[in-house]
Amino acid sequence: MKVIYNNGVAQECANPDEELHVIRHTAAHIMAQAIGRLYPDAKFAYGPANEKGFYYDVDLGDVKLSDEDLQAIEKEMRKIVKENLPIKPSILPREEAIALMESRGEKYKVEHIADLPDDAQISFYTQGEYVDMCVGPHLCYTKALKAFKVMGQSGAYWKNDKNNKMLTRIKGIAFRTQQELNDYLKLLEEAERRDHRKIGREMGLFMLCDEAPGFPFFLPKGMIVKNTLIDYWREIHTRENYVEVQTPLIMNRHLWETSGHWDHYKDNMYSTIIDEETYCVKPMNCPGGVMVYREKPHSYRELPMRVGELGLVHRHELKGALHGLFRVRCFTQDDAHIFMRREQIADEIIGVVHLINEVYEKFGFKYSVELSTRPEDSMGSDEDWEAATEGLKAALEKLGLPYTINEGDGAFYGPKIDFHLEDSIGRTWQCGTIQLDFQMPINFELEYTDEKGEKQRPIMVHRVCFGSIERFIGVLTEHYAGKFPVWLAPTQAKVLLVSEKCAEYGKGVYEALRAAKVRVELDDRNEKIGYMIREAQVVDRVPYMVIIGQKEAEEGTVSVRNRDTGATDTMTLDEFVAKITSEIKERK
Repeated sequence: MKVIYNNGVAQECANPDEELHVIRHTAAHIMAQAIGRLYPDAKFAYGPANEKGFYYDVDLGDVKLSDEDLQAIEKEMRKIVKENLPIKPSILPREEAIALMESRGEKYKVEHIADLPDDAQISFYTQGEYVDMCVGPHLCYTKALKAFKVMGQSGAYWKNDKNNKMLTRIKGIAFRTQQELNDYLKLLEEAERRDHRKIGREMGLFMLCDEAPGFPFFLPKGMIVKNTLIDYWREIHTRENYVEVQTPLIMNRHLWETSGHWDHYKDNMYSTIIDEETYCVKPMNCPGGVMVYREKPHSYRELPMRVGELGLVHRHELKGALHGLFRVRCFTQDDAHIFMRREQIADEIIGVVHLINEVYEKFGFKYSVELSTRPEDSMGSDEDWEAATEGLKAALEKLGLPYTINEGDGAFYGPKIDFHLEDSIGRTWQCGTIQLDFQMPINFELEYTDEKGEKQRPIMVHRVCFGSIERFIGVLTEHYAGKFPVWLAPTQAKVLLVSEKCAEYGKGVYEALRAAKVRVELDDRNEKIGYMIREAQVVDRVPYMVIIGQKEAEEGTVSVRNRDTGATDTMTLDEFVAKITSEIKERK
């Protein structure tokens, strides 16, 4: 696909990613032109392309857009595409650029230009009557935009500053072909069907309420899922020689100053006054883990020392960013901190990667790996950062694990490896992470005694498998569409009685399953069996429905309906107990 750059030269896109970015950026300009035609008093701010599509922030005065208005904007965009307007670049000196934007009443563009250097040469793109400042590149003609859709609106502060005016952000999506757009819209439909907030309500897993925004309530069935995950976590960590600790929820501000969190993270921390001193509600577990290590002297023979903690942490997230279990203000981190000697780094990282891989394979996730390097807002020496980054690279290369580099996105105290899961409909989620930290052991003056009796500084690894247990439950809920595997399902079987005549036998089946430690419910309501089956399968998403009628009671059997296949098999009660308990034990 040919695109035009601000130097006026048209050439092919360098790669598919650039092509998609150009398509979406052009779509943003076409949408702005459509908005300008329908709302002549509109003032335009920013209109970029992004990973999710494109948007434009617009000052519409007192106008409030309806769904019909958004449809009208999309209709006007299609007219502009059919007009096949050429898209032409031009460059103006700063003062001329300001004069042009002032003449068009674009006060936000004028303010943006004022932030640029005095000698800036500012590029513009023109299509018909519409002119926008932009670095480009863009499609050569409006007709080259083939597949797009206006998706919705939200509010956005000018320059992302809550002290500035709230603008209207109009959002859209664009692709190379109509088929790609159709596939994406189907994905959105499927994602909506799998929305963990909807499924969580239906299944009674958790609740969210206005009295505690960002602080989820786990209901009895949700606690079963959460505790089952924790049981699994404890089992595999005990096997791998981790010890478990618990550190305080609230600790003195001085601790967080020493760790570096106060300087780098205080805007996201909750604090309170106790005994006339500032205390912080922990946003991370690591300083507490460091205090546990510091509690007594250590020998090189004790290292590596693997210390796990299922710690509840609190972080202040903006209200507008909160989203179900995915973005909350308190969550349980399945944390662990490993204290080690330098020569143990590669082996310990490899061990953590193997553990995380085992966890993700258990749930059927594929994943990709990303290595994030030193951010601008960091602490520590260049030498330590280089050593830490090379340590992570060496471990990944020893494993033969492909990875990409994410420049500048490490933690403030060290580089990190992030694991991005791919769910059953192709979406990705960042969950597990491994962070190599040279800084915190320095800040807290951690030590161990080496073979020669000399004091040495340990290296520290921060790592999580689930990441946030709450978020992981949200991901699993959407990954499985609420149809959790038997071992994880809050209700593993449901006994459904066809009539009162088989009630005694049915209750015996129920008690036998309970005695086998199966999570079972009994449905003996006076309802039609078809209704009860549908509710158990579609709403409660129970893996096995045990249907008990007169025939089963007379023959001493059970009819077992499988949630996933819809097939019903008749077997003895002992056979079913053996089958389901085997699946639970083996975590199939």
